[in-house]
Amino acid sequence: MSWLSNVRNKIASMTKKETPDNLWHKCKKCEAMVFLKEYEENLHICPRCDHHGRIGPMLRFEQIMDENSWKIIPFTAVKEDPLKFKDQKKYTDRLKAARQKTEEQDALITVFGTIEEQPCVVGVQDFAFMGGSMGLAVGQAFVDGANRALEEQCPYIIFTAAGGARMQEGILSLMQMPKTTVAISMLREAGLPFIVVLTDPTTGGVTASYAMLGDIQISEPSALIGFAGQRVIENTIREKLPDNFQTAEYLLEHGMIDRVVHRKEMRHELARTMDYLMAWKSAA
Repeated sequence: MSWLSNVRNKIASMTKKETPDNLWHKCKKCEAMVFLKEYEENLHICPRCDHHGRIGPMLRFEQIMDENSWKIIPFTAVKEDPLKFKDQKKYTDRLKAARQKTEEQDALITVFGTIEEQPCVVGVQDFAFMGGSMGLAVGQAFVDGANRALEEQCPYIIFTAAGGARMQEGILSLMQMPKTTVAISMLREAGLPFIVVLTDPTTGGVTASYAMLGDIQISEPSALIGFAGQRVIENTIREKLPDNFQTAEYLLEHGMIDRVVHRKEMRHELARTMDYLMAWKSAA
């Protein structure tokens, strides 16, 4: 090996050690390369175009809950593979892979804690867990969260992010739609607020059930929100839809949601909303 080749190999080796693969984040919207540390410190929002990246439950709880105030509500066991489903892989294998990837039990995690010293139950769907799909476990976790809110007499906040119902559980996944609706009715009867925060993306059976039943409907900027896909709708009605169709801003303009709130303002907005909606309790 020549002296020049030896020097080149050493430089390449040093470069690889000093520039790890996770040093940069590429924005999915503007494709700008941003320092990962800068991106994380900015709450996973692109500092160039303000695109709100997708985040998981633990990061969400850290961002909005009071420090050291929240505890995870334990999962109630459900039948994991009721239909013994198999496509290219066994459903049980897909669950195992999703759990290894996210380090979560299923696609919805609920906690009890405080936001600006106001007690609340908060649920966060994880799109990284099988597309945030709704099955028996998600439906049960939602109901467990509602029951805890009833027990504590506090608001229930849900952050949605889902591709819809979980196909591997067939009609049993669709039955979670009325099941969660009944839980929301119980909250309403008790006079407890149900606040929905729509995040990117919220679609399918989740949109058709609890995602659109909030007393207050909030969304993060530019979130994709809808039931069927835009292309499916266009092919059905044979009309061209607006480019911003099914975005949070479009839904706000057409009266389907109440607010579009920046992630940096979400914590205070939720605290203020809870304060308004729970005024009856302090006055009683």
